[in-house]
Amino acid sequence: MGVIHGAMTSAEAEEHLDELAMLADTAGARVMDRFLQQKRRIDPSTVIGIGKVREIGQVCENLQATLVIFDDELSPAQVKNLESELKVKVLDRSGLILDIFARRARSREAQTQVELAQLEYLYPRLTRQWTHLSRQVGGIGTRGPGETQLEVDRRLVRKRISVLRGELKRIERQRMTRREGRQSFRQVALIGYTNAGKSSLLNALTRSDVFVENRLFATLDATVRSLPLKSFPRVLISDTVGFIRKLPHHLIASFKSTLEETMEADLLLNVIDITNRNYDDHIRTTRELLQTLKLSEKSRLMVFNKVDIVGDRACFNRIKTRYPDALFVSAKTGVGLSLLLNAIDTKLRLDTVENEVRIPVDGKTLNFIHQWSDVTETVYEDNTVLVKYRSSREGHARIIRFLENLNETTYSDRRR
Repeated sequence: MGVIHGAMTSAEAEEHLDELAMLADTAGARVMDRFLQQKRRIDPSTVIGIGKVREIGQVCENLQATLVIFDDELSPAQVKNLESELKVKVLDRSGLILDIFARRARSREAQTQVELAQLEYLYPRLTRQWTHLSRQVGGIGTRGPGETQLEVDRRLVRKRISVLRGELKRIERQRMTRREGRQSFRQVALIGYTNAGKSSLLNALTRSDVFVENRLFATLDATVRSLPLKSFPRVLISDTVGFIRKLPHHLIASFKSTLEETMEADLLLNVIDITNRNYDDHIRTTRELLQTLKLSEKSRLMVFNKVDIVGDRACFNRIKTRYPDALFVSAKTGVGLSLLLNAIDTKLRLDTVENEVRIPVDGKTLNFIHQWSDVTETVYEDNTVLVKYRSSREGHARIIRFLENLNETTYSDRRR
């Protein structure tokens, strides 16, 4: 069920419904009918108005449907009112995405993140879980077991949320330890809209066998592989969870540790499905989510995937004209992959700093420089050591900040 409101056009609303249908299919549902209504003002109790609700209810009865999914987020009260009228389960886009994530979570980290997001989504909606509350009557001494059960349930949910947050902090510390061991490596991250072919591209570039499926959110866990380049024998490339419009904020927060793989990257590859007519919307959604994650300043390459199945050559040429700096590849056939590897190599080289610093002989300082750079030479002279290294601009900045805190340190910049 979609609603046209505000500045939204009917075409945009239809596109959103198409995507909602794909999400439903991914979750294992069979779409039997769809509705689209234009509303100047959203009905606060049912979103779409009681007349439309009854129309949908009749269709559900005729088709023996058991679920109605709304494209927009619903309040707990709206869900309760809709279910009361429709006599079937009602779900919004956020709840559907959470269900998909729960089905596809494989690692302990992903499962923990999904469960936390689910409980935070469920908590304000607990009141509708206990239908026996309606049997209570007013007056002193009539406090029924339903209310007690609800309060107990809320306490259990709050306690479980607290436990999961603690578990995620522990997982994040473990992930941070693993990342610290990779800081001297140049890092590239694949980002973009879900089902753009990021995992397929990772497999093609690294000759890996990461799970791939032509459905939304096939990948939830961060996958890291080695990517050999001409100028950089030690480059790591990671594939993370895909983006989607109207992604629930609590889901972004829960997957913060997974998305930190993107935050640590020196270069982002924004992968776009060139065959999807909504590619512009996908680019915009990715850009907005990068802003939310404070990653909009990261160095990026735009990569249009699936060029092997482009049917409209005129449209293809228009995209190439519109995005002259983009790369066009096919993860399936290998078209354009060598150009992409060269572009990654060039981009990383432009972002590389060569420098030398003279520091006191100190193991902690040497370890820090090794952690954030590729040390090319060390020359010991009396009580000091001359260290030459190559690093990303971010790594170089971290090293210089660290050294500035050492009073006896002198250093000189020799940037490439």
